[in-house]
Amino acid sequence: MTEIKGCLFDLDGVLVDTAKYHYIAWKELAESLGFAFTEQDNERLKGVSRVASLNILLEIGGLTLADEEKTQLAERKNNRYVEYIAKMDSSEILPGALDFLKECRAQGIKVALGSASKNAMTILNNTGLTPYFDAIIDGTHTSAAKPDPEVFLLGAQALEVLPEHCVVFEDAEAGIEAATRAGMFSVGIGSPETLSAANIVVPSLQQLSVSSLRESFSTI
Repeated sequence: MTEIKGCLFDLDGVLVDTAKYHYIAWKELAESLGFAFTEQDNERLKGVSRVASLNILLEIGGLTLADEEKTQLAERKNNRYVEYIAKMDSSEILPGALDFLKECRAQGIKVALGSASKNAMTILNNTGLTPYFDAIIDGTHTSAAKPDPEVFLLGAQALEVLPEHCVVFEDAEAGIEAATRAGMFSVGIGSPETLSAANIVVPSLQQLSVSSLRESFSTI
């Protein structure tokens, strides 16, 4: 029977609640450009790279800009976001996340981060999560954004674990698709309606244990 040897976690919306800061920063940018940006619009940005997110935002606003302008806007949004996350602490770790990471390590399962965020290290350090990872693959290590499986394949490689022995934890459709394309078991964190392509879906890591995960994994 195939066993779980590696767990790969997305960051935003899975381990910490930074999604709200992304939303506020994008909303501020949109308003400065003269159009509204809603929470529903923001759903389209989940799990998507900064550049791709900006392109979606500009599409919503009906704007076409030169690459140089887009670079400046992406930087402006990121600077605002960094101001917010600089004030983060361990209180912003999502319910059950720290306990689950500890349980994985206690049971000999290797742990990696697989995030599109270029600010992942700031967040991990500010929340005290860094020591719980055997490998950290973030936006500074990848050339292709999810749903491309690159980030998870690099994570498995860093853990020295085959994809079929890996479980991915994601809150975005693009992330679930990336996990599937990487040949990995996927756990959706959030709504079953949004994450129907995942192997299993739970509201948060608080509703999951390593033993219940192994039980689900063994059925594939």
